[in-house]
Amino acid sequence: MAMRRGRRLAIDVGDARIGVASCDPDGLLATPVETVPGRDVPAAHRRLRQLVDEYEPIEIVVGLPRSLSGREGPAAKKIRGFAQTLAQGVKPVPVRLVDERMTTVTATQGLRASGVKSKKGRSVIDQAAAVVILQNALESERASGVAPGEGIEPIV
Repeated sequence: MAMRRGRRLAIDVGDARIGVASCDPDGLLATPVETVPGRDVPAAHRRLRQLVDEYEPIEIVVGLPRSLSGREGPAAKKIRGFAQTLAQGVKPVPVRLVDERMTTVTATQGLRASGVKSKKGRSVIDQAAAVVILQNALESERASGVAPGEGIEPIV
């Protein structure tokens, strides 16, 4: 199964902060990029568009929070709206939603294990969650040969 070549950006959208991660063009290693303040939504979208210009990704994956049973609640609805606005602003770069159940938990445990304290670790946790989202997406594509998650159509 061939993996598409090219960088990707992954975004973990939280209420206060947005974690961003990227990977190398071969899609082998996901690394933290930065934490974008999320309260001022227009400013957050501006910064994300700058990052897209800078990294020139072939796609952006956004973590979609689902309950453990797989249902989508209010948080997921909010993320879908966010992803749609993002898709609008970064055209023609495709935006995809990927299941992010457990990523923050995984990221937090990983950082605790490496000795990051949770107070100053919050912004690092958002980036680490984005890294986990991206790694899962890359593994899924490597295993299946198809782009991960579901594509978001920009509102025309």
